[in-house]
Amino acid sequence: MDRKYFLDRFKVTVPQLEQLTGTALAHGGDYSDLYFEYTLYKDLLLKDNEVSSGGFHIDYGVGIRVLKGDRTGYAYSENTSMPDMLCAAKAAAQIAQAGSVRDGKTYCCTPLSGEKDSFYHASRRWADCRTDEFIPVLKKLESKVFSMEKRTVKVVARLSWSESEIMMFNSFGELTCDFRPMGNIVVSAIFSENGQNENKTSSRSFRTGAEMISDALIDEMAAEAVSGIDARFKAIRPKGGKMPVVMGAGASGILLHEAMGHSFEADFNRKGQSVFSGMTGKKICSSSISIVDDGTLLSNRGACNFDDEGVPGQKTYMVKDGILNSYLHDRISARWYGLPPTGNGRRESFRFYPIPRMRATYMENGDATREDLIASVKKGIYVDEFSNGQVKIGEGDFTFYVKSGFLIENGRLTAPVKDINIIGNGPQALADIIGTGNDLAIDNGTWTCGKDQSVPVSCGIPTVLVKELTVGGNQ
Repeated sequence: MDRKYFLDRFKVTVPQLEQLTGTALAHGGDYSDLYFEYTLYKDLLLKDNEVSSGGFHIDYGVGIRVLKGDRTGYAYSENTSMPDMLCAAKAAAQIAQAGSVRDGKTYCCTPLSGEKDSFYHASRRWADCRTDEFIPVLKKLESKVFSMEKRTVKVVARLSWSESEIMMFNSFGELTCDFRPMGNIVVSAIFSENGQNENKTSSRSFRTGAEMISDALIDEMAAEAVSGIDARFKAIRPKGGKMPVVMGAGASGILLHEAMGHSFEADFNRKGQSVFSGMTGKKICSSSISIVDDGTLLSNRGACNFDDEGVPGQKTYMVKDGILNSYLHDRISARWYGLPPTGNGRRESFRFYPIPRMRATYMENGDATREDLIASVKKGIYVDEFSNGQVKIGEGDFTFYVKSGFLIENGRLTAPVKDINIIGNGPQALADIIGTGNDLAIDNGTWTCGKDQSVPVSCGIPTVLVKELTVGGNQ
């Protein structure tokens, strides 16, 4: 898609874009930008052995932002007629003019330049597919789960997809366009044995077209949905207390995202709300640890050709060799710190202004094996699936519910465990990582991050050994 396609999609011309940014700056703003969005969304839901519902939605509009000093004015329009867009531009300018000043910094941003390759493609457009051709996919997934595990009593499967056409323009005259596909498939199953019920969910999400749907993917997800069910039925609630914790590769990265990643977002640090405020350049953990937030992973749910301010997607080291290397910046925080933006300005839709958000957050490999890390623990716990986490950004304290794990006794995984919480402090847990595995896995599930707005993200981690965390179990 070339820029003419996007201009035609939103029924505007470059002179009109220039007129809109000029109007937005009429009250003396430092910078203005426009965010146009056309998103087509569909979903199908299989429940009780049939595809019983589906959804279809189109979102269309433009958001207009004005920055003046540290004041932000934002307004949007759900159509792109010039009268309505000019009205929104004037409203954003007036809001920025009337806002209250929190500090004396001026946020006039730096222009960017350069072309780049795409981090995602759709060789088979979702919009070109008939919706009913995906019904057999969901039925096959359901059938696979039932055939692989005889204790299955219920399966719910959902397929959803979206295609977003995004156009951004700013008062530097930069015009940026992006086509963003997304496919999601989720299967949840309930199993029953002797009056006891257990459940398991498997999901996949990629920035790609309908080519993501394959027999191999269905087989993989069905196998994942039934894996470990024997352990779930046998699991115990262990005795709680402080102990070493081995976090399994992959989905354990959600703890990295929640307990540490949010504390690196620059708006929290700029305002002094993060436990990591003012710590750039300081050693915060073992020199064997590097933590990345990455917008460049091919077809990844968190990938960004450009963020929602038109900044090119990039790979950012938050922690490099144990040193706090960088916060995650949008244009506002980057200007405040006198640094280039890192491509982390993201928003839920044109109805929201961008703020610093994560993309794909993970820890790079160490040199230990999973087996060696487990073998080094005399008494502790191994966890590999989390849910329902809570984090206090200012203090870094976190609590996560563990859906599955095992006791570690004398260097071996023994009894499966359930119904426990992992409690700790993000910076302290980071400092207490004493072993990092060589088995980094990115979890390609349907992770969504909520921070006043929702955006798609992903996470990952190699197996890591934390010297001590509090495990909430039996007394």
